[in-house]
Amino acid sequence: MQTEELLKIVQDVLDDRKGLYITTLDVRGKTSITDYMVLVTGTSNRHLKSLCDHVVEKLKESGVKPLGLEGDLSSDWVLLDLGDVIVHAMTAQTREFYQLEKLWSVDRPENVQATA
Repeated sequence: MQTEELLKIVQDVLDDRKGLYITTLDVRGKTSITDYMVLVTGTSNRHLKSLCDHVVEKLKESGVKPLGLEGDLSSDWVLLDLGDVIVHAMTAQTREFYQLEKLWSVDRPENVQATA
């Protein structure tokens, strides 16, 4: 599956499942571990896990298996590693504290795409 197709599926599932403040960071050229990071805010710890579980479910239908899933129902941050795309699902408080958008967008702010 092409990276852009994978990214589109992730964004669509997060939006369909009521993820908040979905932001896509293009980190190509900044790191070799991934091409895109997708940040999403959930309304609760259960919502975070559910968002990532639904992404995994949808991708398995297309034959794509995640490389890793970190976090559980008690986590304020769930990370889903899909290789070329990494999903960071966080509570609002955790997202505000870590400010990943700011960290990864320091020198290239044009690479941030936000959707509400």
